[in-house]
Amino acid sequence: MPTRDSKQRFSDRVEHYIRSRPGYPPGILLTLAEECEFTKTKPVADIASGTGIFTKLLLENGNPVFAVEPNTEMRGSAERWLASYPNFQSVAGSAEHTALRGHSVAFVTAAQAAHWFDLRRAREEFLRILQPGGWIVLIWNERKTDSTPFLRDYERLLLNLAVDYKEVRHEKTTSVIGTFFAPTAYREKIFETHQDFDYATLEQRLLSSSYAPLADHSNHAPMLRELRRIFEANAEGRTVRMDYETRMFYAQFA
Repeated sequence: MPTRDSKQRFSDRVEHYIRSRPGYPPGILLTLAEECEFTKTKPVADIASGTGIFTKLLLENGNPVFAVEPNTEMRGSAERWLASYPNFQSVAGSAEHTALRGHSVAFVTAAQAAHWFDLRRAREEFLRILQPGGWIVLIWNERKTDSTPFLRDYERLLLNLAVDYKEVRHEKTTSVIGTFFAPTAYREKIFETHQDFDYATLEQRLLSSSYAPLADHSNHAPMLRELRRIFEANAEGRTVRMDYETRMFYAQFA
């Protein structure tokens, strides 16, 4: 497994993250409303909330949200971005130590984050802060790797030039879910989504990833040259499309 502290991996990538990472489809909240009695009055703990991408979706719905984030740089970015929302509360905490009161939230969410957690300790902490009958919701935007020539080229670039990509890519999601929810039965929902990038935003998207080498690494310049090459080879109308499956796993806990 990677040796870098998972809570600090994105400290030097915050601006790239803000500008290029995908959002989350509104179907997530519609599903939770239909199946989990999710309403705008339900308090939510959004764990490892990062720069606030999923937090913002919850706030726009009207929910009171505790955005729990251990990384100082990412948390500060969210605080600046989401300061106008009265239901936003930023919390310096982690999945294993949220600093929230016991039984204080009806939903615990984690978007694009649970693969970094100490799963046993995080599960215990989530159950501690969750109200009886509350729900835990884990979400990933998973980039498709083989559905178009561009995505195949992009995946090959990462395999050849990224740092510890093989160790952290999200194909491990199923094992994370099995470990985290067991023995509780969980549900799964998949949504299709995408982003269209010009070259500048595609480069930001690449550099927002924790495994992409930055300027002081010997792979940085070769990776950007290869990124430019595959962009030029695959662009249509000066953009390329990145396809995702947004996978949501959710379970109720008595």
